[in-house]
Amino acid sequence: MRIAVASGKGGTGKTTVAVSLALSLTGLDAAARPLFVDCDVEEPNAALFLNPVIRERREVGVMVPQVDMETCTLCGRCAEVCQYNAIAVVGEDVLVFPELCHGCGSCTLNCPVGAISEVLNVMGVIERGATRSSGADGSIEFAQGILNVGEMMSPPVIHQVKQWVIPPKGSERPVIVDAPPGTACPVVEAMDGADFVLLVTEPTPFGLHDLKQTVEVARDEMGLPVGVVINREGVGDQGVEAYCEAEEIPILMRIPLDRRIAEGYSEGTPLVETVPRYRERFQALYREIEALHNGETAV
Repeated sequence: MRIAVASGKGGTGKTTVAVSLALSLTGLDAAARPLFVDCDVEEPNAALFLNPVIRERREVGVMVPQVDMETCTLCGRCAEVCQYNAIAVVGEDVLVFPELCHGCGSCTLNCPVGAISEVLNVMGVIERGATRSSGADGSIEFAQGILNVGEMMSPPVIHQVKQWVIPPKGSERPVIVDAPPGTACPVVEAMDGADFVLLVTEPTPFGLHDLKQTVEVARDEMGLPVGVVINREGVGDQGVEAYCEAEEIPILMRIPLDRRIAEGYSEGTPLVETVPRYRERFQALYREIEALHNGETAV
């Protein structure tokens, strides 16, 4: 079961919900311990709450063209086929712009004299390991991507960390993907392949605006089932409630505005440890998502 936890904007409590959901599933099934994948590669912070032990790390990026000017005839074919303007023939030289390159390989395939090879343009790193288990609780398999400072494109890093650690469809292991905020390409990449998208929002006009955009991407464009968690309930208005009712989107959990939760967050303490009774609530949330995914009526 792959669950992507997303939000239309930052600061809604997306990572709080994702971490709490993963922690609530530890110890339930030793043969299928949860996997947490932090795909918010520009600002990954789940590790601050989960404290994983990183056991493996690798550099990732995209393959970009490298031109052998002794072989190149300056015909310009490479620039003609590049949809991203990442390569250009200027005078007696060929310029490559790695920050624009998507690694499609078209220039290499279309070079008539074989003057172009490919080299890895490192954009970030991906890491994996596991959290320490304590007491009756089991550990969580953990992975994250970290985009290098100054890099413009995060989807390649997100794609490669998912490809590295997420098991094939049909696996019994719960997979929790913490998606980046927003609705742009990085979010689409993080949600791709999910069985369910859990949208975290807050009951404010801004929260409603961004929730609508995320629903449009996840449900209407990608065809993924969605459900909503309302965080900081008790502030704002009833706009989110009314929208979800009109769109027949289930509200699966409500988390009230609670100073204890905020204080725990500021100290790096997960919600289910700050307020332990939430562990059962998140377990019930997971069962309800499973039921919705299976077309059943949740109990």
